[in-house]
Amino acid sequence: MRSSTPKVLHPVCGRAMVAWPLLAAREGVGAEWPVVIVSPKQDIVSGLPDKVRIIEQSQSDGTGGAIRAALPLIEEAETVLVLSGDHPLVSAQTIADLLATHRETGAAATVMTAVLEDPGSYGRVVRDESGDLARIVEAKAPGDATPEQLAIKEVNAGTYAFAAASLADALKRIGNDNAQGEYYLGDVLPLMREAGLRVAVHAAPDATVMLGVNTRAELAQAEAEARRRILRRHMLAGVTVVDPGSTWIDADVEIAADARIEPGTSLRGKTSVGAGTTVGPLSTLTDTRLGANVTVPHSYLVECEVAEGAQVGPFAYLRPGAALEPAAKAGAFVEVKNSRIGEGAKVPHLAYVGDAEIGAGSNLGAGTITANYDGFRKNRTTIGRDARIGVDTMLIAPVEVGDGAYTGAGAVIKSDVPEGALAVSENTQRNIEGYAADKAAKMQEEQGP
Repeated sequence: MRSSTPKVLHPVCGRAMVAWPLLAAREGVGAEWPVVIVSPKQDIVSGLPDKVRIIEQSQSDGTGGAIRAALPLIEEAETVLVLSGDHPLVSAQTIADLLATHRETGAAATVMTAVLEDPGSYGRVVRDESGDLARIVEAKAPGDATPEQLAIKEVNAGTYAFAAASLADALKRIGNDNAQGEYYLGDVLPLMREAGLRVAVHAAPDATVMLGVNTRAELAQAEAEARRRILRRHMLAGVTVVDPGSTWIDADVEIAADARIEPGTSLRGKTSVGAGTTVGPLSTLTDTRLGANVTVPHSYLVECEVAEGAQVGPFAYLRPGAALEPAAKAGAFVEVKNSRIGEGAKVPHLAYVGDAEIGAGSNLGAGTITANYDGFRKNRTTIGRDARIGVDTMLIAPVEVGDGAYTGAGAVIKSDVPEGALAVSENTQRNIEGYAADKAAKMQEEQGP
């Protein structure tokens, strides 16, 4: 990966790569407390879902060595499911189907496989006369496999189901006599067969289960497929995605039926979108909650809430802590931060609202600014219900404007405005006759002939 970030922490559609197979196992077969085996001194806790056990592999000695690190837990179990942390496209249904095959065959081990036109360095699956698995031949380095074995297109998907007792016994007997000097998990399979146990095969119909990630190029490939699945899931659930090719939706985003996602839109993190809402075109939402029948064209929203019927944008920026109540509006070139815009209140255009409470039905004219920072602390502005804030008003926090109050155009409000009052700033206009001609003459004199 050429990265300072552990490989399995790289995000795939907003979710750490390692979380994908863990959540799939939880959904597919109810694995409530999966075990994650990590390399020595590798911290991947930030990418793990809740209810996960972590075991450290004492040394990096292969897949077999990794599973041996969990031997005490295996000896207490009945069935063991083994997944790869860098295979994010293994679905819950695929895992459920694998375990169903394992139960039906009564096998000591069931191996998931896939057929690839270009199997590359994946382990080749060698079958016996009955179609069961004879062994898996590694192909990572010259000498691991013969030319005949390399010609096999069915490969090991790196996902297994085991009878726990049989796995524990075989793990104690595998060796590391190979080109890498590693313990391969696949080597337990011939040992089981030698003991007279059955090793079944579950052929996955979708070859994307094989898509392991080892480079940034493979990461992009995995994310493209995950994004395609996410978009399809939402569209089948009644969401209109106008142009899937230019739409990005993270794995944990929730969208209600009859929402419309316009081109160039990104929905990230734990964003939720209500029914009948239109997002985009060209909008980005991160960890944001939208109610029903909201419109958000060409805007950027982060960690905020927009209630039903509200309007945002175009070209609006809603920062963390912003909240629009029902039918409120934050219009063109409006920035809102840590503020609540009351029901039906409007900030139509060209305004900054920071650390403020805007009452229901109020209207803020163009150029309104809440001057919330005094150089040491953030102060709040409170505007009551049905207030009318004139254009280019500057509200120097902390300050309050009462219900139904007005401010004049260009006012600088430093003191509280009583309910129903009009606040203006003294700024007498003075006209200087002949100023333009005098200015032109002076400029010509300075420039010379």
